[in-house]
Amino acid sequence: MGARRYRGPTEVGAHLTAACGERRDTVRRVLFGRRQGKRLRPGRKSLLTSLLPRLAVALPSTGVLDPASCFDRQVREVWLEIGFGGGEHLAAQAAANSHVGMIGCEPFINGVAALLALVDRDSLNNIRVFADDGRILLDAIENATIGRMFLLFPDPWPKKRHHKRRFVTAANLDHCARVLRPGAELRIATDDSAYCNWILEHLISHVSFQWEARGPKDWRERPLDWPGTRYEAKARAAGRRPVFLKFRRTG
Repeated sequence: MGARRYRGPTEVGAHLTAACGERRDTVRRVLFGRRQGKRLRPGRKSLLTSLLPRLAVALPSTGVLDPASCFDRQVREVWLEIGFGGGEHLAAQAAANSHVGMIGCEPFINGVAALLALVDRDSLNNIRVFADDGRILLDAIENATIGRMFLLFPDPWPKKRHHKRRFVTAANLDHCARVLRPGAELRIATDDSAYCNWILEHLISHVSFQWEARGPKDWRERPLDWPGTRYEAKARAAGRRPVFLKFRRTG
């Protein structure tokens, strides 16, 4: 979802902080945008106190985080989604890949609650949640431990003075490259043409990533193993054509 600026503490926000535990000393991150939207329904609000603590990824006080250790059973590999929105894609991937441990990062409380509702409804046991800025988690993750990463419809921050808020920057891509295994895939979707150009410029010029496209079909059509999201549906309803970009971690 890109970076969002906190709008202030809330009762529900306190639940998220408690679930994620105390942060270790790290570079302070500025989060842009809203922390919470409309009032949560009672059922979803209760999931923040009953289910989230069992699924929350806690940062280690020292050392690095082995993402596979976040799961209570053995997983073949771990995939990471940064800014999972309403959680539809994350939940669908978890259901289709029971052998994979899925970690989702999302600071927006309503999105976290929406994902928890899907986890509860479908009894998904291979999802873990970091209810905060994904950059904080990237800082903590051990090198070369992520098998696939997703960044779907991040905030494009269209105004030029806000471009520094975009998630796709050289520094963030360095962190992504560090945690991805050699040969791992980075998937990015956007419906903003200017941001698409920005993404391609940054990824193609990065020494650790290779664009997988061989023709227009490879970015114009969403692959069958890439579930859709509400943001894609909104984009299409508004007449915008999303693009689906796949990059390979080289080396």
